[in-house]
Amino acid sequence: MIGGASIELEAGADAAGQRLDQWLAAALAPELSRSRVQMLIKQGAVRLGGTVATEAKRKVAAGEVVSVEMPEPEPAEPQGEAIALDVLYEDDELIVINKPAGLVVHPGAGNWTGTLVNALIHHCGASLSGIGGVKRPGIVHRLDKDTSGVMVAAKTDRAHKALSEAFADHGRSGDMQRAYVALVWGIPQRVTGTVDAPLGRAADRVRRAVVPEGRDDARHAVTHYTIEERYGEDQTQFTTASLVECRLETGRTHQIRVHMAHIGHPVVGDPDYGQAFRTKANRLPEPLRGQVQAFPRQALHARLLEFVHPATHIPMTFEAPMPGDMEELVSGFRSL
Repeated sequence: MIGGASIELEAGADAAGQRLDQWLAAALAPELSRSRVQMLIKQGAVRLGGTVATEAKRKVAAGEVVSVEMPEPEPAEPQGEAIALDVLYEDDELIVINKPAGLVVHPGAGNWTGTLVNALIHHCGASLSGIGGVKRPGIVHRLDKDTSGVMVAAKTDRAHKALSEAFADHGRSGDMQRAYVALVWGIPQRVTGTVDAPLGRAADRVRRAVVPEGRDDARHAVTHYTIEERYGEDQTQFTTASLVECRLETGRTHQIRVHMAHIGHPVVGDPDYGQAFRTKANRLPEPLRGQVQAFPRQALHARLLEFVHPATHIPMTFEAPMPGDMEELVSGFRSL
């Protein structure tokens, strides 16, 4: 839906008695969400029979003519920056990238510039039709700063709405899959397993922790893991590690990192949830010991993302290989 366009609709008999925002959102789906319609009403962009509508809850009558003036998208508040991107796919609706470790996704305290959003605003330019009336990319999921891998961002309201719903569903309908690969300390007893443990805020309010199910901030969280490789099986338990694939059934902050630590197998290099295992590197032979001690982040990579395209409804699959630093670290463990 193009900014600056004028849309005119006539309410049919089935519209009689419905709330204005509810009826308009349904009539203009998937391009406009209900919250976006409510914003347009507040901005005076919706008219009923030539009179500006002032209340979203106002009931629609059969035969009424409703017009909507779509304003031009406002400039994005974050400024575009020429930051190199590894683009896996792009069209008018969305963009898929392979995010490098070290890149923050969204501007925030301490990171107002140099983020993925800044990079996308610069890269996409005029092709951003506006998310919620603002020329910005629609971030529908995030990766931690030091986690690499596949991410998708929306360029239109329609794509943003559809992808947000798909991520909120977490693939329960079968239309979305997310697979990560993690290098973890130790070897889980089972080749495959499921961690079903609610997550909430830890004491410092930045980290997350497994919390009692009844706690106010407890959020349902489920991670499925499969061991792909084992290292040092003939060594002591202090020098073993595994490469595991983790598939998300839910998408909570730090979910994989917290869940793997919860079952006693934290991600190698994790500064927040693997601190108790830092000394394990001292028991490793050189040069692996030095590699682990020098590795600056958690060894976690978003390897695969599958979703249905919001406009064409065609299933799409994107994969990204482990970045060089993580591949080198894994190769070191393979030498055990």
